[in-house]
Amino acid sequence: MKLSVLANLYGAKPLDETLKILTGLGIHTVEIGAGGYPGKAHCNPEELLADEKKFREFTDTFKKYDVEICALAAHGNALHPNPETARQYDSDFKNAVLLAEKLGIDTVITFSGCPGDSENSKYPNWVTCPWPDDYLKILDWQWNEKLIPYWKETGKFALDHNVTHIAFEMHPGFCVYNPETMLKLRDAVGEVLGANFDPSHLVWQGIDPVAAIRKLAGAIYHVHAKDTKVDTYNTATNGVLDTKHYSDELHRSWIFRTVGYGNNETYWNDLVSNLRLCGYDKVLSIEHEDSVMTIDEGLKKAIAFLNRVCIFEEKPTTMSWA
Repeated sequence: MKLSVLANLYGAKPLDETLKILTGLGIHTVEIGAGGYPGKAHCNPEELLADEKKFREFTDTFKKYDVEICALAAHGNALHPNPETARQYDSDFKNAVLLAEKLGIDTVITFSGCPGDSENSKYPNWVTCPWPDDYLKILDWQWNEKLIPYWKETGKFALDHNVTHIAFEMHPGFCVYNPETMLKLRDAVGEVLGANFDPSHLVWQGIDPVAAIRKLAGAIYHVHAKDTKVDTYNTATNGVLDTKHYSDELHRSWIFRTVGYGNNETYWNDLVSNLRLCGYDKVLSIEHEDSVMTIDEGLKKAIAFLNRVCIFEEKPTTMSWA
């Protein structure tokens, strides 16, 4: 298992400086933002595909610091009901796939997307309850008319360009937000679809990450190391569905935290051990979104924590007592 970082946390700094910082912290594997919500600060696939000189400069920077790219991140909503918005996210994702092919990378991360409730919608409509019956009608339309057809076509595009792993971050607000919806879409489209397993979005939904890992065995293509702290008192009063701004940390039912500040060592040891038991042994990619700490401090604490309690450096070939 390798430790990685989603490098867009240093999007305000040039790529060269970012890699210098990360390698100084012992990180030599990175996930690179390549469009959509992660942005293109370090990697604009459209430019790199069109300009061979810029492409060489880009790859040479990674060689300079002995850093490998484990995945490209192009999270977006290509099913957004606003056609212009949808086209931009679709373009970002497909350009990321083309760049991944050129780089020899087989994994691109994104969201499943979420349509509106009809062809006339302006905004996405995330359905979370079955009644009144209108909601089930919306859900049926979203999946059968939009979600499945889009990902059948786009999954084929990815496979045609040697990207064999589209990794969905299971994120509330999108159609794929838990193991059940992940596997439902994978069953409909094929094994090109799998999970970017980010426990932080599961914990506040009441999902046990280890149970989720076991349910998704064989379908986990990438892992984000990010924690969530559920506030016992606010949740006891208001439940977990919380629309207060993320900056209102004191009053929210839950907030994102640096690993180790939401859940303890036992939680993370169990999570990583079960990833290995279920066949995943690639990267833990730190996604820093802790608003209580600075980027530098939060990242350093996450690296130290994961190196101490979670990272397996060796793969067993036999049992010592056998």
